[in-house]
Amino acid sequence: MKTICVYCASSTQVKPSYFDATASLATILAKANLSVVYGGGSNGLMGQLADSMLAAGGKITGIIPRFMCEVEWNHTNLTELVLVETMHERKEKMAMMADAVVALPGGCGTLEELLEVITWKRLGIFTKPIVIVNLEGYFDALITMLNRAVDEHFMRDEHRQMWKVVETAEEVLPAIQNSVSWDSNARAFAAL
Repeated sequence: MKTICVYCASSTQVKPSYFDATASLATILAKANLSVVYGGGSNGLMGQLADSMLAAGGKITGIIPRFMCEVEWNHTNLTELVLVETMHERKEKMAMMADAVVALPGGCGTLEELLEVITWKRLGIFTKPIVIVNLEGYFDALITMLNRAVDEHFMRDEHRQMWKVVETAEEVLPAIQNSVSWDSNARAFAAL
């Protein structure tokens, strides 16, 4: 494992505790000699993630659509900044570079990224660990909805193993290491 993809918010108006947890996660990943790939932003939890990775001596790559750079949403001091043309290209590149995905609290973009990578895992396109960091219960409703989708037979019971839920940054690496093995054979039981 070398690179962790982190999905998180660009909002500057979120709880200070979310900033603290993001800084902790970045420090933990940098100290473990893991690189991060993320959406390339400079604000909110995205900016905190980048700044904390860099402060801890870590490497962080931002993947960002060109139009976001035109309005100066990009972080200007990353290890590497990769410009892409579309949001779809951004998401695909981030996921394909990753050895695991971690979702911190975020808005519709973060939720959409997380749900897409879960869908890809169900189809055997993405086979790496997915960890949802449920800070202060932020993802409770989403986790309830995912479980309801299983309970109502929109997904199989085995699909609950596609993600791990933790409550703190400190639990992320153990959750990644203890994730259930997954491969492209998931296609065999993707449909009901």
